Amino acid sequence: MSMDMTYFQEMEAKIPHGKVRTRFAPSPTGYMHVGNLRTALYTWLIARSAGGTFILRIEDTDQGRLIEGATDVIYRTLAECGLTHDEGPDVGGPVAPYIQSQRRDTYGKYARLLVELGHAYYCFCEKTESEEDAGDFNRAADPCRSLSPAEAQARVDAGEPYVIRQKIPEGGFTTFHDAIFGDITVENSTLDDQILLKRDGLPTYNFANVIDDHLMGITHVVRGSEYLSSAPKYDLLYHAFGWEVPTYVHCSPVMRDQHNKMSKRHGDPSYEDLRDQGYLTEAILNYVALLGWSPRGEQAEREIFSLQELSEIFDIAGISKSPAIFDIEKLTHFNALYLRAMTPEAFHAAAEPYIRQSVKNPSLDTRAIAALLQARCEKLTEIPEKVDFFDAVPAYDKALFTNKKAKTNDEVAKAMLEAAIPALEALDDWSQEAVHGCLMALAERLGVKNATLMWPVRIAAAGKLVTPGGAVEICAILGKAECLKRLKAGLELLCP
Repeated sequence: MSMDMTYFQEMEAKIPHGKVRTRFAPSPTGYMHVGNLRTALYTWLIARSAGGTFILRIEDTDQGRLIEGATDVIYRTLAECGLTHDEGPDVGGPVAPYIQSQRRDTYGKYARLLVELGHAYYCFCEKTESEEDAGDFNRAADPCRSLSPAEAQARVDAGEPYVIRQKIPEGGFTTFHDAIFGDITVENSTLDDQILLKRDGLPTYNFANVIDDHLMGITHVVRGSEYLSSAPKYDLLYHAFGWEVPTYVHCSPVMRDQHNKMSKRHGDPSYEDLRDQGYLTEAILNYVALLGWSPRGEQAEREIFSLQELSEIFDIAGISKSPAIFDIEKLTHFNALYLRAMTPEAFHAAAEPYIRQSVKNPSLDTRAIAALLQARCEKLTEIPEKVDFFDAVPAYDKALFTNKKAKTNDEVAKAMLEAAIPALEALDDWSQEAVHGCLMALAERLGVKNATLMWPVRIAAAGKLVTPGGAVEICAILGKAECLKRLKAGLELLCP
């Protein structure tokens, strides 16, 4: 062999061995959709459950599709989700660099090595990208495939533009194994001589990911099942170089319904969209983990898991072959469970920015307001509308005072407010306990059910039919002066 093998031997010597190594390898071409997040999560969980290494690699060889700021979205999403990477562009590692465009020379060397090994060839034909994508290229008829090595090299040396194509065996079958789908066999005649190295010297995705996965010591390759059709060609590349084939884990897609995959084009949410819609990161991760995976054994009936718990029980055998349908209502249910399970302090910290969107009055206690909300909201974004009455009572119709269950109408409500206002005015202590005691005693003295008194007091204090918390809590938070002002305004509304 005429190529100097020193470079390749040095690259082999750098490869870490001895434990599970996985990689999340996104392209910075847009937002982090739910399928991307699930791939990152499963990849991280496989590594963590085995005490292995999780690697972040940025695959930016498709320069035409890159979007400014997309790499920052990747870093930010992984950090928010707690999917910490052990190696990557920002933290380094033994097989750096971790950005494909910075490994350009590496791919060229391995492509030329593959030519020398007889498993690839220089192609000088001019084919448009659409012809390649359409699968119209007939590899058997490609005149470049049969060029002698000397003739091909002479044309390269003469400066003729070329690509390097994989030389697929002309007959026989290729069988590869996937951890989810088992053994899959395809006829080699159905595979095309895919481009490995483009005219600009950059590799195609299908070539670069094989080279990088090997040189980075990746033991488990997690990706979408749409790549199953390319897996035979990956397998042939590994065998052509004489490399060990990693464990393939092809995950079925996340669907928006029975027939359509999720996509930004259809308005399906990204991770950041879900966060903006008021979902907690922990709830999103928990739900996404169960989109195509289920725990087994004694954990089989559980649905709620922390990231740490998932890292301890995750197992590839629990991944399903069937597509998973993203159900926003199910996610909302998960989110509500997570909100209720938070400590009061943690919930207040999460809720306060949303409370302050509509409650501008600094004298109002956001902790007391948060306490009303925790058991009564499913998403954080519901909060502003639920508590806007604390800052200013909205205009409302006196019809709200009528409630059949509470046995109130305009006349009853008027009587209740006429009794409640002086009773509350007499209070020196405006704590929730004092307000509660005052109104309970008043209801007993008036000989009415608590609801008959509380309904008109709450309507006058809030001006809304549905509120988080009842009359006592709302009055206590508003403060004595504001509460009495609102009750008197309500009484005026009831007076003819």
